[in-house]
Amino acid sequence: MIKPWPKIRTRSTQSYRVFSVRTDVVRSPRTSLDHDFYIIESNNWVNIIPLTSDHQVVMVRQYRHGSGKVTLEIPGGLVDSKDTPKKAAARELLEETGYQAKKWLKVGVVNPNPALFNNRCYTFLARDIRKVADPKPDQTEDIDVVLIPLSEIPELIRIGKIDHAIVITAFTHYFLQYPEGLKKP
Repeated sequence: MIKPWPKIRTRSTQSYRVFSVRTDVVRSPRTSLDHDFYIIESNNWVNIIPLTSDHQVVMVRQYRHGSGKVTLEIPGGLVDSKDTPKKAAARELLEETGYQAKKWLKVGVVNPNPALFNNRCYTFLARDIRKVADPKPDQTEDIDVVLIPLSEIPELIRIGKIDHAIVITAFTHYFLQYPEGLKKP
């Protein structure tokens, strides 16, 4: 039977703006040997699937430095320590797209990469949305807001136009709960 590995000690290694790295020394219950593991600590994240009344998803295109490419994503971002995930979702939706929602539904929660990260990613469905302002991206973002028919999302994932793992996970949660969304209008 697999058992948790006892933590012998932990220390903060390095801190950056959106994450920090810590080193945990843990003991293998199988071999009794100590090993160093590096954990990326980050606040929780939120993803938002903003859905218009005519079944369009409000999405964003933005340049991502890790991949060196422009991506097609749903709005999302970090949960500030003083916020709930739902409050962070409402803030990110407004900042990145200029839209607000009257109805919010949590459709899923995942651990983006339990081998390295300590955080969770919450996905919310935003309904009864309306554009109330221009987007206000922060100084490190350049964002184009685009409307994509919900029925086109599976094909965009299949052909790799949407390749952000937690965005795909968000849509997986959505389509598992609302399979009718897979049907073409």
